[in-house]
Amino acid sequence: MVPPSEPPPASSPETGAPTIDAGTLAVARRVKGFMPDDEGLALHRAGVLGAAVGPLLEIGTYCGKSAVYLGAAARAGGSVLFTVDHHRGSEENQAGWEHHDAELVDTRTGRMDTLPVFRRSMEDSGLEDVVVAILGSSTTVGRWWTTPLGFLFIDGGHAEDVALADYVTWAGHVAPGGILAIHDVFEDPAGGGQAPFRVWQRAVADGFVPVETTGSLRILSRPPARSGP
Repeated sequence: MVPPSEPPPASSPETGAPTIDAGTLAVARRVKGFMPDDEGLALHRAGVLGAAVGPLLEIGTYCGKSAVYLGAAARAGGSVLFTVDHHRGSEENQAGWEHHDAELVDTRTGRMDTLPVFRRSMEDSGLEDVVVAILGSSTTVGRWWTTPLGFLFIDGGHAEDVALADYVTWAGHVAPGGILAIHDVFEDPAGGGQAPFRVWQRAVADGFVPVETTGSLRILSRPPARSGP
């Protein structure tokens, strides 16, 4: 994609929150992925808010498009982004499925391997110092995770059991006042798969409060802890 002719403002006139700079935005736009501009910018804004509470973590790295938006948010907020993925592609990325990309297949093994592309994305965006890649399955990593999170982004596999397992494993790590973001949420089955929508429903039932919807991206917050009796 062609970079914008003018850089975006240093802060949003509506909220005063930092916006992503033009060079980083240009990298985000050209990285392979499934996130349009408006959703990516909303993700970035939410990431900046979450960074004030604690570190950021995303489930589902793919080639690093969302990691560019969130890495820039982590830097703006003086925090760090952890991004968790086995880099072998989720079910819908495999051969014969709609979102398969043959360019991401390792010709030696015949398996998906998005890790080299992700590393180039981080190098191109200059975010290697604030983005930490964790290579492994979400549930395995989450079983040993102990650090409270200011921001959690769920965008891994969209099969029902996988999406729910990601939520159950990680949602409890979101600190009071922290942010939960869920991608590809479609209430109407004609718009897309229903697993992320059911994860969103579960999150609301668990006490997360919806605060923003941009396209298929839903942003929720965990209410701050009560003080006093």
